[in-house]
Amino acid sequence: QVQLVESGGGLVQAGGSLRLSCAASGRTFNFAMGWFRQAPGKERAFVAAISGWGGKTIYADSVKGRFTISRDNAKNTVYLQMNSLKPEDTAVYYCNVYLSVVAGKPQINWGQGTQVTVSS
Repeated sequence: QVQLVESGGGLVQAGGSLRLSCAASGRTFNFAMGWFRQAPGKERAFVAAISGWGGKTIYADSVKGRFTISRDNAKNTVYLQMNSLKPEDTAVYYCNVYLSVVAGKPQINWGQGTQVTVSS
């Protein structure tokens, strides 16, 4: 069974950067993967997604130009480089199979996520 482990979060000042990682264990896969985030009191929201071979990416309007999603299939890992962070980026960040989340039935159980806190 595939498990997802997110890491790389932390506390950073506004304008700073963080790089998140999402490692999948259990078996190799080349699904389109997405990053999602959940702020306190809000529903989980889409952040970015990348195609199975990394050739196509999409972003939420709120992070375009600041965040970059990438992947290393040899390592079964998806990354999220976050630059110019804003306090409104504060949330727990998760990864999962993109289309399955969009369809409302996440293919893999959600991991524990990684907390990102941006201070003003």
